[in-house]
Amino acid sequence: MDFSFYRGKTVLITGHTGFKGSWMCRVLTMHGAKVVGYALNPPTAPSLFEVSGLEKEIASVVGDIRDLKKLKACFEKYQPEIVIHMAAQPIVRESYIDPVYTYETNVMGTVHVLEAARCCESVKSFVNVTTDKVYRNNEWEWGYRENDVLDGYDPYSNSKSCSELVTSSYKKSFFTPSRRDCRISTCRAGNVIGGGDFAKDRIIPDCVRAMESGSPIIVRNPYSTRPYQHVLEPVCAYLMIAAGQYRDAKLAASYNVGPDDADCVSTGALADLFCNTWGFPASWKNASEQDAPHEANFLKLDCSKMKSVFNWHPRWHITDAIQKTVEWSKEYLAHGDVNAVMDRQIREYLSK
Repeated sequence: MDFSFYRGKTVLITGHTGFKGSWMCRVLTMHGAKVVGYALNPPTAPSLFEVSGLEKEIASVVGDIRDLKKLKACFEKYQPEIVIHMAAQPIVRESYIDPVYTYETNVMGTVHVLEAARCCESVKSFVNVTTDKVYRNNEWEWGYRENDVLDGYDPYSNSKSCSELVTSSYKKSFFTPSRRDCRISTCRAGNVIGGGDFAKDRIIPDCVRAMESGSPIIVRNPYSTRPYQHVLEPVCAYLMIAAGQYRDAKLAASYNVGPDDADCVSTGALADLFCNTWGFPASWKNASEQDAPHEANFLKLDCSKMKSVFNWHPRWHITDAIQKTVEWSKEYLAHGDVNAVMDRQIREYLSK
């Protein structure tokens, strides 16, 4: 993972004010990239983007990916060479509450970002970040592969399946070597955890909020199994893919990015691990809901393709991921230097 490739290159990130976007901005600025962000204001208060002071280090444009005119103007002004598309409505339960907004953002938003890239000759590499939930969930025990059927169940998952199909259509219709030399990949990552995630309806942010308030952790679905991984795993994988296909068009494809099988754990096991790592007074209780919106019970990815093509492998196990998350969270709650923790963790990850 030699990211010296990015020194001096202009990278546009949609969704840069979000959790994963903020970590990506930090990795890129540490390696000398010229980072341009396009997103709405931070989706949570507090937010990692504001806590880390990233706005002072990058060109941050506040805008909605549903606004094609403003998006194209941003591309035209900054002339990015690489685009990482992460802006989305990312919460499953929220998609049941407002499915229209979810589809507008995740489907037409993807159309707009691809269209802006199509009209901007400087863009040479494009990565669309979707989710592990794009697959038709058969609740089987083996991991989904990139050629499995795309058919997400809930509005969030389904909108991301549609985003994959939109990307495939644009790639075949407009980004062929004879028409426009821009390499395009999609990435399907599992559930991410790490310091600075303040989103609602996510298990680790719920755990940290419970510690802050001195309350027991409420776990809605302790028996659901997910491919949990530290946020640096997919962030660095996306950057590897963007750089790789920039150099070699044959690397442009769809890729799963997830943990090894041993790190696909139940939500209850994850809560246990968090409590053991945090120490007293951490504890949790089962609060399974009756008639709750449908969410997958078992989900796992087969990442053989990513490992074979890029020689990529997860670097931190689930215990490492939880330890790093707790380390950042305790520093934040103590009003300490979270940027120093963030930078140290990035260096530790890249040097492992």
